Amino acid sequence: MTLFIDVDDAARLFAKVGIRRAIREMATYIEADYLRWAQFDKSPRTANHSPDGVIELMPTDDGQQYSFKYVNGHPDNGQQNLLTVMAFGLLADVHSGYPTLLSELTLTTAVRTAATSALVARALARPGATSMALIGNGAQSEFQALAFHEMLGINEIRIFDIDREASLKLLRNLAAFPTINVIHAASVHDAVKGAHIVTTVTADKTYATILTPEMIEPGMHINAVGGDCPGKTELHADILRNARVIVEFEPQTRIEGDIQQLEADSPVVEFFRIAQGDVQGRERDEQVTVFDSVGFALEDFSSLRYLHAMAQEHQVGRHIHLVPRPDDIKNLFQMLDQQPSKAAHLRTAS
Repeated sequence: MTLFIDVDDAARLFAKVGIRRAIREMATYIEADYLRWAQFDKSPRTANHSPDGVIELMPTDDGQQYSFKYVNGHPDNGQQNLLTVMAFGLLADVHSGYPTLLSELTLTTAVRTAATSALVARALARPGATSMALIGNGAQSEFQALAFHEMLGINEIRIFDIDREASLKLLRNLAAFPTINVIHAASVHDAVKGAHIVTTVTADKTYATILTPEMIEPGMHINAVGGDCPGKTELHADILRNARVIVEFEPQTRIEGDIQQLEADSPVVEFFRIAQGDVQGRERDEQVTVFDSVGFALEDFSSLRYLHAMAQEHQVGRHIHLVPRPDDIKNLFQMLDQQPSKAAHLRTAS
């Protein structure tokens, strides 16, 4: 039997655990898997593009468990009151191929993306950072704000979105967390000025320049989350050329990340090298650092492991009969439980 976690189950689970604790614990799972990077079978995700958006599959395994995520990106969905990004995924046993968990991953991806952002920022942001600009106030924004508050102690969030209603929504939701001072800025420039960290999480599938070089100050850490497919960027290329750029899995980020704008041999550092202590994150206080985050299958593997463990601990979800288990494994037809018709019986008898 396969454990099934739907959207209601995931929401109930995160409510039981507490969203800030869930982000922190998810980051622990992600870090643990980055520490064993060499054990994973890694590849860029498979993407099917259309004029309306993209549908992607993100597989990986560590030799013991296999996972995949199905995820879309359709920027115009909002006009039909549909999510621009949604996902589901599966965790399976490598040795038998049998699925152990089938789960929603839309809520969970928001948690894992925020957890990954904050995990990487701990290695890249200047010590003592207290303020963050949050550009793009859509579905991911609350999770990003809470992750940086919980894991880095960021207590001032300056928000901006070209959709004012999105910013007002974020203000209302973060009002439940009085230890965060939320400032509604009048422009990207006003939000970014003086910020220690800048997070961009915009949705439009276009070559955008949300941040330009004159906005960038020495020592900033930029958490670029929104540029995550070919033809979609957020940063001016010169920002990347003048910064230390960290990526998840270089072959994928070259195709999908902001660095798709750069030369193929432009220098980047894969995060696993920092996690394992092979190289430094931030090298000096005045250095500008960029996490060019596109999301990688290992992080979804980690999130499915975490969901599975938490669901079992809190008895959330239900088991479903996803894969046949016939009494006679060579007689799958028996599961149809069909009786031969009388006509068929007569023809056989004659």
